[in-house]
Amino acid sequence: MEMRQEVPGFWERAGAAKTFTHPLDPGLLDTYVPRDVPVLDYGCGYGRLTAELVAAGYTDVRGVDVSRALVERGGREHPGIRIEHCPGLPLPFEDGHFGAALLFAVLTCVPGSGAQREIVAELGRLVRPGGVLYVSDMPLQRDPRNVARYARYADRHGTYGVFETPDGGVFRHHEPDRLRGLVRAHGFAVEAERTDTVGTLDGHTAERLQIIGRRQG
Repeated sequence: MEMRQEVPGFWERAGAAKTFTHPLDPGLLDTYVPRDVPVLDYGCGYGRLTAELVAAGYTDVRGVDVSRALVERGGREHPGIRIEHCPGLPLPFEDGHFGAALLFAVLTCVPGSGAQREIVAELGRLVRPGGVLYVSDMPLQRDPRNVARYARYADRHGTYGVFETPDGGVFRHHEPDRLRGLVRAHGFAVEAERTDTVGTLDGHTAERLQIIGRRQG
């Protein structure tokens, strides 16, 4: 889950108790993310996917998140995995340190365009040429519930697709071309895409878009 830089209070309180459901796709993972390269799980939350990667045989996995509460929860629930609290950018790693980075349901939790660009740019710095950025996030949905809340909050946030939840969260769903553009703008060529349906934090289901970006030299 995300580096949630714009509403940190939510992720230290109500958000820190949530059960994250956004799943890995074993087919994409096996095809594009080698098990013997360093992998960064950016916005790891309480380390759910970090732990799954380790269990799947990935030998060098690091997770980072802006929420201290989530990272502390991860230490309790997944002892032994490497996750750390990193409240800002840049991250404490050298250029090109990682062979792959995961950005799973992160951008949906960072509604500001500038903050999103900063995150993807940082991953462009950290992923070595030939390495992979694996993005999985939420495009704009077409169902009436989501369309209504996009319309309700568009004026307040100045962006169609941004919405609020009753427990204080602020989230964003995206035009698919925006997600592709973010990947391309920071040094990655889009190599594969896949869509499917996944569970959400609030118990609903939604379509997700997965993008595999290859870091150019």
